[in-house]
Amino acid sequence: MTQQVCVNNTIHIFILQQKGKVQRSHAMLSVAVSCRSQSNNLLKTVVRHSTRPRRWLKGQGLVSLRRQCTGYSCSSDRMRFVQFEWNGRLGVGVEQSEGGDIVDVTEVDPTVPHNMRDFIQGGPPHLAAATQAVESGHFVHKRENLKVLAPITNPEKILCVGMNYTDHCLEQGCPVPQEPVIFSKFNSSIIGPTDDLVYPPVTQQLDWEVELVIVMGKTAKDIPEDRAMDYVFGFTVAHDVSARDWQFKNGGQFLLGKTMDGFCPLGPAIVMKEDIKDPHDLKLWTRVNGVTKQDSSTNQLVFKTPQLVAFISRFMTLKPGDLILTGTPPGVGVFRKPPEFLKKGDVVEVGIEGIGKLTNRVV
Repeated sequence: MTQQVCVNNTIHIFILQQKGKVQRSHAMLSVAVSCRSQSNNLLKTVVRHSTRPRRWLKGQGLVSLRRQCTGYSCSSDRMRFVQFEWNGRLGVGVEQSEGGDIVDVTEVDPTVPHNMRDFIQGGPPHLAAATQAVESGHFVHKRENLKVLAPITNPEKILCVGMNYTDHCLEQGCPVPQEPVIFSKFNSSIIGPTDDLVYPPVTQQLDWEVELVIVMGKTAKDIPEDRAMDYVFGFTVAHDVSARDWQFKNGGQFLLGKTMDGFCPLGPAIVMKEDIKDPHDLKLWTRVNGVTKQDSSTNQLVFKTPQLVAFISRFMTLKPGDLILTGTPPGVGVFRKPPEFLKKGDVVEVGIEGIGKLTNRVV
């Protein structure tokens, strides 16, 4: 049997043997063909490397394999990766649909890491295992029987981009930046998509910000814009919680105002870039207690994904699993007239079309 995965415009076809049980894909033949995401063309196979002699390939008739590619898994299904906790253990899984039940990839293949950062770093063999798990139809957990965590909890870097929506700059009365404005958060700010958001006693101005998040897939340094998307794994959603009094205090304490504990609700899933038609044309919103506060589109981004990856990689090496929060649209509380801020008991929902939503209660 074969397993296929389309990564960075290349299909990786894993040939598996069946001898009672399917052997692990990483020990089998790997064949690759060039691929165009969203294309239905049949493409000629080129053998890249094999754990079997070429005469075996010819004997099995594999050299002439042709496959149809329409994206990540060469099927119409989206791959929506999640991290979860079930029966006291962590796991990597795939949502069957947005907000749906979860296929336990780590149960199907014990060689797959139990955390998303290592899963991404492992590349095509792990992606092939995920495809195999989804297609098997086995080890599917009801969503209510597990806890969905933030999809990545241990990135090497969490980078954030300020003033990156044209309409957000206008609401502040500020000029559009000529270069990306970069700051950071710490891992301790990450919480899950439905976790409570604890109101820090040191602030009186807790504010909301919905953000599209770039999830890096490969190590990137000094990457040109025209190749930047090759290094991106996918996209997720973040709530860039902000303590405005600290953010603007003493000349601008951005770090303190942005990275208090719990200030980065994240998730619920990472959708692979091949499964998003255009990440720069997605609706995004914030609702507080059901009332819409932010309502915009990623088409308002000043610096889009290729520009951000290229710019940041000039200064530091981006690693698999690194997160780049791309900025927020207008409608934040601090610039409302009069200003509005979150209080204990508020329920905040932030979401992005086709990716998912976070719902966190302030406590």
